[in-house]
Amino acid sequence: MERLDYFVKRLLLIFPTFIGITVLCFALIQFVPGGPVEQTIMQMRGMGTGETSSGEGASVSISEQQRKEIEAYYGFDKPVYQRYWAWLVHDKAGMQMHSYRFPGKTAWELIRQRFQVSLVFGVTGLVLSYLVCIPLGIAKALRHNSAFDIVSSVIVFVGYAIPPFAFGMVLKMLFAGTVDSFWDIFPVSGFYSENYSQLSLAGKIQDIFMHMFLPVLCYVIGNFAILTLLMKNSLIEQINRDYVRTVLAKGGSFGRAVWGHAVRNSLIPIATGISGILTVMFAGSVIIEQVFEIPGMGRLSLEAIVGRDYPVFMGILALTSVLGLLGNVLADFLYVIIDPRINFRKQ
Repeated sequence: MERLDYFVKRLLLIFPTFIGITVLCFALIQFVPGGPVEQTIMQMRGMGTGETSSGEGASVSISEQQRKEIEAYYGFDKPVYQRYWAWLVHDKAGMQMHSYRFPGKTAWELIRQRFQVSLVFGVTGLVLSYLVCIPLGIAKALRHNSAFDIVSSVIVFVGYAIPPFAFGMVLKMLFAGTVDSFWDIFPVSGFYSENYSQLSLAGKIQDIFMHMFLPVLCYVIGNFAILTLLMKNSLIEQINRDYVRTVLAKGGSFGRAVWGHAVRNSLIPIATGISGILTVMFAGSVIIEQVFEIPGMGRLSLEAIVGRDYPVFMGILALTSVLGLLGNVLADFLYVIIDPRINFRKQ
């Protein structure tokens, strides 16, 4: 009952936390220069640029009335709190607002187009990271200070030290059919081929696999060191606990003490990273998506920020905020599954 009350409170706290996040970001973007009003004025002046008799450029001056009309068109003539309320209620957290860069499409329509790509990229990368790093961390902990531990640590840190964009460019140069590539194995960019719709189901799966292999490899390498060392250090700490020595003193084998008790408890810090599983499905990695030209959520968010497309940016922020908050609740739920003795009562 106490755990149920805790999770109910955590779920209820999502609403005020979401309001706080979106209010802060909504207020900040009102003061960022280069917004839609400024961009429209610059375009109008650029369209009216001409040559004077002296050869110098002349631009059209924008009257105060014209500026007010532009502000009214984008809704910037109203107070901030009224605009936020309209964004939150009328526009359904911005999902029904029309993009500034793509006036014919709403923020949700643009986000929905990138959903499948980010889902495949994010989930695959995250699952592979945990499937590789957890067993590797356990192996390193059980063979601490051995040759295997030292060599694997060197490999892990070398991979972690290479920036993802640099590693991605190297992979493209070696395997993606560029001018200097040694093996033309994988596609250069994109999420699927032009003839994707004409392929069979097996062909579609293979096509997506070939396009996503290098980007997912970059993503896994980026998370490799942290997860592996976190798992290793957590397991070493658990092995040195009194309860492991108690199991050994009662005649239990070292394998039983480790696999029956220590490994399970060492997974608790790892579960913290699961809180990001819902956001990574949508946010992905901006740098990796840029290098491999993947039309995912990370690239869309970057384009929205650079282009001052506030409706799309706020739509992505709202979506990822909710998913991130739900992910935190999911992490607490996993704590309870891993160790049922955990309770959330105030001490």
